[in-house]
Amino acid sequence: MRDPFANPFSDQDRRAIWEMLMPRDIDAFLAADWSMVADDFVTVGFFALDAGRQRNPDDWRLGFPDLDHYRDEWLRQAQDFAKGQYADDPRTAIFNATRLEEIEISGDSALVRKKFDGGIKRADGGFDGMNWQTLYYCRREDGSWKIAGFTGYLPHPF
Repeated sequence: MRDPFANPFSDQDRRAIWEMLMPRDIDAFLAADWSMVADDFVTVGFFALDAGRQRNPDDWRLGFPDLDHYRDEWLRQAQDFAKGQYADDPRTAIFNATRLEEIEISGDSALVRKKFDGGIKRADGGFDGMNWQTLYYCRREDGSWKIAGFTGYLPHPF
């Protein structure tokens, strides 16, 4: 049985990317604290696509043309989530729903596949599903891995 809190990688680069995109990202989101992840992004040239859980790439949009737009939406979602009342421990539920087991590295670039398949029980008896995947495009800058962009909210399973 997989331990969702355990970093599955043995090499330094993949371990660093996993730490950035799993515990640091999740903990920052739960704290609604962008400063915890701000240094994990490139500041020049960042952009991200929002697939809107649509299979057809014609339906995907340039949801985040720069880091400021993404930061603002990330903060909005984190603050909304923080207002929720949950029957499950949010951190445990998010880790259980999330898999990051595939990282392809070529030189100073990496393609990372992060998949969400699960959800969290709300205190009112409802359930918030987490069923999407994100392809992260990372770049090593000055010895550290950073997020250069992503295609997010892809359907999962595709």
